Amino acid sequence: MSSDPIDTPPAEGFRQVRYAPPPGATVLLLVRHGASEPAHPDRPFPLVDGHGDPALDPVGEEQARLVGARLATERVDAIYVTSLRRTHQTAAPLAAALGLTPIEERDLREVHLGDWEGGLIRHKVAAGDPIALRMRAEERWDVIPGAEPYDVLTARTTAAVARIVAAHPGQRVVAVVHGGIIGHLLHLAARSRPFAFNGADNTSISELVIDGDTQVIRRFNDTVHLD
Repeated sequence: MSSDPIDTPPAEGFRQVRYAPPPGATVLLLVRHGASEPAHPDRPFPLVDGHGDPALDPVGEEQARLVGARLATERVDAIYVTSLRRTHQTAAPLAAALGLTPIEERDLREVHLGDWEGGLIRHKVAAGDPIALRMRAEERWDVIPGAEPYDVLTARTTAAVARIVAAHPGQRVVAVVHGGIIGHLLHLAARSRPFAFNGADNTSISELVIDGDTQVIRRFNDTVHLD
């Protein structure tokens, strides 16, 4: 089809049309994992490469079933997970329904929380710890002692997305990841405040359309399947 401008409008005029991704663009569906086990200060989660690694709890398992049933009705060309088991468990129902083997992309693992790993951050936030209040006010994870700096987080997550896009031009990809990662990737795409997109619900769907250096946010925190 010619890309030349249309000099003569059609008889009915120029109608509004639904959005369609540009040819060759990658549609990346960012799914937050299901609800994980409750955190207890005296029983920290096991660590994988320094990151807390809780399993899904029964609520999270049901959420995983629901999001899997929803996405199984759509076109999905590949499924990605992280190195943490809650993403594997969340992706499992969808992978089984579609007959796809999830691909692990460890650089999409959750933000590293330094001294507050193992579930401790939940206790600190609930208690109104001064550092937790500062974290929210300054919109920085690295006010937590030992936590991951902004530039390091940005470098690893953007590199991971670039690998996915390079492997799947013109395709629709589901990446089951983490709330902090979804927030950071959408912040980068929108050039927004760092925490503007924090707080994605468990098994929510957010959508990025990536075409070269252009990223378009099409959805954030879609939880229709939970309603």
